[in-house]
Amino acid sequence: MKKEKKAEIVEFLKDKFTNTSFFYLTDASQLSVEDVNQFRADCFEKGIEMKVVKNTLAKIAMESVENGDKYAPLFDALKGPTAILFTDTANAPGKVLKEFRKKFDRPLLKAAYIEEGIYIGDEQIDTLAALKSKEDLLGDVIMLLQSPVKNVIGSLQSGGNKISGLLKALEERSA
Repeated sequence: MKKEKKAEIVEFLKDKFTNTSFFYLTDASQLSVEDVNQFRADCFEKGIEMKVVKNTLAKIAMESVENGDKYAPLFDALKGPTAILFTDTANAPGKVLKEFRKKFDRPLLKAAYIEEGIYIGDEQIDTLAALKSKEDLLGDVIMLLQSPVKNVIGSLQSGGNKISGLLKALEERSA
C-alpha cells in the first residue's frame, strides 16, 4: 500500500474516532465471504458502518486524535484481523453481534469503546447489547417525571367523583 493511501486511511479513521462516541473492534475472520456480507448488511440495516483496516493504521489514527491516550487500553485488541464497527447508538452493534452469533460462532468482540468506557473481550456482548440508548434513557426519565403527575391528576379526578357522589347522596337524603 502506498504512503498516500495509508495517510488517507489514517485521516479517515482519525475523523471517525473524533466524531464517533461508540465503536466496536471485532474479528470476523474464518467467516465465509457470504457470511461476512450478511453481517455487513445486518450492520448497514441498523446504521452501523463496518470498516476492515490494518491494525497499525487504526492505532496510528487513535494515537493522533486529541487525547488519544484514552484509547491505549484498546491497543492490545488490535492484533489479528480487525473490523471496526462505527455507530451512533451504543448498543446497536452489541445487538447485531448477539443476533448474528445465534447462527454463527463469529464475529468475536475484541473490544468496544462507549463514551469513555472500554469493554474488553467477547464475554461483554450481553452487557453491551443490554445498554440503553440515549432515547431509551430519555424515555425512562420522562416516564418517571410523568408518573407523579399522573397519580396526582388521577387522585384529584377520583376525589372529585367521590365528593360529587357524596353531595348527591346528601341532597337525596334531605329531599
